Amino acid sequence: MRKTGLFVLLISFMACQSEKKTTDATDTTLSGAADTLTYSYDSVKVYSKNPLSRDKNTTDTSKAVISYPVFADEDVNDFILKKVMLTADSGKNYTSYQAYAADFIKGFDDFQKTEKDSPQTWFLEIRNEVAAQKPGYLSVKSRFVSYMGGAHPNTVYTYHNYNTTSKQEILLDSLLLPGTMPKLTAVAEEIFRKNEKLSPEASLKDGYFFENNIFSLNHNFTVTTEGLKFLYNPYEIKAYVFGTTELLIPFSALKGIAKPNSLLSPSN
Repeated sequence: MRKTGLFVLLISFMACQSEKKTTDATDTTLSGAADTLTYSYDSVKVYSKNPLSRDKNTTDTSKAVISYPVFADEDVNDFILKKVMLTADSGKNYTSYQAYAADFIKGFDDFQKTEKDSPQTWFLEIRNEVAAQKPGYLSVKSRFVSYMGGAHPNTVYTYHNYNTTSKQEILLDSLLLPGTMPKLTAVAEEIFRKNEKLSPEASLKDGYFFENNIFSLNHNFTVTTEGLKFLYNPYEIKAYVFGTTELLIPFSALKGIAKPNSLLSPSN
C-alpha cells in the first residue's frame, strides 16, 4: 500500500489561549463484567491570538482541539497518549495533548509572520473515543483531521488495542494461530471483493492502490461484537474522494485462523 506522511508541523513554543472541559463519565462496555474500565472525557482547546486578517472585524483564526478519554489507570492513559502522538508522526515526543496542540498553533503563528497575505486558517481536530471494551480488552479509535492549506484536510483514523491485564499493546499476530496470516488474507480478500462488487478474477490495478496490485491487510483493526474489523484510510487503498474503507471479517470466518479462547472467539 502507498504510505503518505500524515502531518507536517512547525515546532516551537508559544503563548496561547486554552480551554479545558470535562464531560460526564461514560461507560461503553461490551459486557456487564465488573473488571471493565470506567472513564470520562476531557479536552484541550488552543486558539491562535492572531486573526486571519488585520481587519478588526475579522475574528476567524486557527485552532487545535483534542478530546480524549481519561481512565483511573495512568498506564492506560499513557498508552493512549503515546499511540496518538506516534500516529501524529510529528517527529517530536510530546508529554501532553496540550503541548501538541500548542505547537500546532505555534506553527501557524510562525507561518503567518512570513505569509501575512495567506487567506487560510489552520485547524487540528483529534478525537479519541473508546470503540470497544470488555474484560482484558480496550480499543480506542483516534480520528485526526488536520488542515494547513491545500485542497482538503488530511484525515486519518487509527485503532489502538490494549490488553488491560498484561498492560501491553495487542498486535494482530498475537490473535492468530501460527502461519495463518495468508489464510486470513484470502478470507479477507473474498469479503473485500464481494463488498466492492468485484469478481474473483478482476484486477485490482485500476481504482486501487495495493502494492503490486495484490490485496493485503493492514494492521489497523478492532474487535467488535461481530468480528474482526479492519479500516483503510483515505489514500491508503483508494483515492481520497472515496474516504475510509471498512472490512469486517465475522467470527464464523475465523475458524482455523484465530487462536482458541482469544478475543476472536465469539464467546469471549
